[in-house]
Amino acid sequence: MDRAEIVVIGAGVVGLAIAAELGKKHRDVVLLEKETSFGQGTSSRNSEVIHAGIYYSRGSLKAKLCVEGNKLLYKYCQEHKIPHKKLGKIIVALNEGEVRQLDELLKQGEGNWVRDLRFMMGAELAKFELGVKGVKALYSPNTGIVDSHRLMKTLEQEAEGKGATVAYGSEVRGMRYESGEYIINVNGEESLASKIVINSAGLFSDQIAAMAGIDLDKVKYRLHFCKGEYFAYTRPAFIKHLVYPVPERDAAGLGVHSVLDLAGGLKFGPNVEYVKELDYRVDPAHRRAFWEDIVRLFPQVREGDLAPDQAGVRPKLQGPGEEARDFVISEEARLGLPGLINLIGIESPGLTACLAIGEYVKNLVK
Repeated sequence: MDRAEIVVIGAGVVGLAIAAELGKKHRDVVLLEKETSFGQGTSSRNSEVIHAGIYYSRGSLKAKLCVEGNKLLYKYCQEHKIPHKKLGKIIVALNEGEVRQLDELLKQGEGNWVRDLRFMMGAELAKFELGVKGVKALYSPNTGIVDSHRLMKTLEQEAEGKGATVAYGSEVRGMRYESGEYIINVNGEESLASKIVINSAGLFSDQIAAMAGIDLDKVKYRLHFCKGEYFAYTRPAFIKHLVYPVPERDAAGLGVHSVLDLAGGLKFGPNVEYVKELDYRVDPAHRRAFWEDIVRLFPQVREGDLAPDQAGVRPKLQGPGEEARDFVISEEARLGLPGLINLIGIESPGLTACLAIGEYVKNLVK
């Protein structure tokens, strides 16, 4: 049986960031991924937005790691020449009720130490972004976009350059704790052992936790799949910044918003649909509902301008109608599993926070 100092499960952007960070100090890190390449789940099916940290509850891991991760990610992209752009974002209120929510968002963002937020009134907003209608907007200059594929490739190369082994086609099918180490079943054979296991398996992280013997319902680790679809705008982009609606309180998403890519393309999404199975198809019948959301902010968009684009699935800890939950990043000695570090419910802002999560996990490794 092979042995490793540390085993990381899952080669999404967070798992790769953890492996790269741990490789700075540890020389025997093994990263297991069941797919044939990195980032085949949530990491490659999202808006690729670098968030500022406005939306998350003060004191939460999401807030802390997003704000730290924002700074780290921009610096990392500059150092490694990863394509990115600090576009800036506006959150637009359409009526007085939404203005009150916008005021709350500003206070929350400032409480999270988000820098340089400010309001724009209707006249300034109209000049700032000609295609947008609203009475007031919250401007976040430090929101941007990143080439997530290049980011993950760079993290993979960094991890391997520091001696980590990245093993694709390696599915974890079982795990048991015995005599102070974890015996891991890889592809049907108990072939790997380690005293430290980091579960960064994204959509399947609750299943990995269950394999280790954790009662998911008792500790509230059971995940819910939440699908989000995107529709592409088939005409040339008419905006220069990311534009978001004011989100509903405790909503599962941030509302259907504009998504600009580094090539200058424009799409809208994602919506919110809880599903039982992974399904990355975009239902063309949803176009009408998308358009009805979009046209509130962008009255010039016609329904016929929208075409199905892509879909992703978020690993949410809260089910339909439940209050939003924070990230779980926990060393499980309290559950009788020392050396097991679970990362459960790592959805947005996981991409933004990936480097900060890597540092956070490094500090949990004993």
